[in-house]
Amino acid sequence: MVSAPKTLLASAPTPLDPKTGCDAMHAHLLEQPKTRAYAPVRPQRILIIDDDDAMVDVLSQRLNRQGYGILAANSGDEGLAIARREVPHLVLLDLRLPDADGFSVCQELADSAETCAIPVIILSGMERPDIIRRSRAAGCQYFVRKPYDPNALLILVQHAIGDAREW
Repeated sequence: MVSAPKTLLASAPTPLDPKTGCDAMHAHLLEQPKTRAYAPVRPQRILIIDDDDAMVDVLSQRLNRQGYGILAANSGDEGLAIARREVPHLVLLDLRLPDADGFSVCQELADSAETCAIPVIILSGMERPDIIRRSRAAGCQYFVRKPYDPNALLILVQHAIGDAREW
């Protein structure tokens, strides 16, 4: 059985918009896309806890050039207060501080709910056989002996921040 051909009904052409030259049905395609207002991206912040001002200055300048924001503290108590208030992306911590040893500061950072996810890199010139084991037990991710290679430290900083973001 052969079916009869279907006839198409032609509709009357829609009037063209004088501004766009398009019919009303397609005029929306020519509209400019709406732009979104994005908040400015804050640089990743690194807290340096070290009582040696020269060391803080050198680290700050180097990390600033790499696009990091720097927070600095000269004592353990000040560093803990800044870490709780600002929640940096990383802490660089010296073990010899005027008011506390770095192990106890690291342990407090690891034990606090606000700061436990912040990676800690300990920078120290201490020469003790158990220093790396004690650093790890206190909660640090990396231990770097002073004097250190600045490029190697930068790689560790990037790696530690990247690992923390994956959490």
